[in-house]
Amino acid sequence: MKNIFFAIIIASVFITSCSTDKPVDPFLVKKHNIGLLTDSTTVRELDAIFKNDSIVKYVSGDEFAGSINVIEIFDKGGKKLLDLYPKEALDSTSVISSVRIKDERYKTERNISLLSTFKDIKDNHRISKIDNLINTVVISINEINTSFAIDKKELPSSLRFDMNATIDAIQIPEKAKIKYFMIHW
Repeated sequence: MKNIFFAIIIASVFITSCSTDKPVDPFLVKKHNIGLLTDSTTVRELDAIFKNDSIVKYVSGDEFAGSINVIEIFDKGGKKLLDLYPKEALDSTSVISSVRIKDERYKTERNISLLSTFKDIKDNHRISKIDNLINTVVISINEINTSFAIDKKELPSSLRFDMNATIDAIQIPEKAKIKYFMIHW
């Protein structure tokens, strides 16, 4: 009896220690991560995270320019995937503060991608704020730290040129396409 009990304990420990970890989806966008890229990822860790992709780090040569250097990520075929914005320019220890999604394979947990429409955003998330910019309307979703940009060409002509207009969700056509979206950490 003692041996059976001991065998059951060893078998249960062995089974639980051999649990299969589900691989991380490199194109899944969540509140605190995009694939292996997280809200605490530093610039120097990018080579390991994107080892199968091409990383383009723009260095202006002038540390006092006051602008943040954009880091571009391309797949091996040359298609642009992401624009990464570090918190501090020219600092390898700086964390990534924002990510602009440029590839339609990236999707949120609720299946919102660059192929989605405003209706998809509205049906799946609570809109926190709508900003009227020069060429775009930015829809902010605080629950996932994301902003979706829609080109003003998608709006009725009465809203395209008035920067002072307050735009409500009901004024944006449901078929309006997403131009890009950003995650803010």
